[in-house]
Amino acid sequence: MSFQLTALYNHPADAAAFDRHYDDVHAPLATKLPDLRSFTVTRPQPGPDGAKPDYHLVAVLVWDSAEAMGASMASDAGKAAVADLENFAGAGVTMLTGPSSTVV
Repeated sequence: MSFQLTALYNHPADAAAFDRHYDDVHAPLATKLPDLRSFTVTRPQPGPDGAKPDYHLVAVLVWDSAEAMGASMASDAGKAAVADLENFAGAGVTMLTGPSSTVV
């Protein structure tokens, strides 16, 4: 079992500026988090009915344990990544954490 942080980013006023900052600044900061096992990013597309997805971007970061995630987020790299949120996530972000397991 591993431990993950899921970040659900609301739709920004300027999607292009958000994506540029996320890809060029924030994601590289996140890749420096100590003991990070994986980091995936999804940009949800409209549903089958064409409805706008609830979130603009979903990021999932995985560590081996809650303790590893806590230490990683308390590191200088973790503090830098959290501090960067104010630079691009003004529309809001919801963070969920918890144990995770692979089903398939």
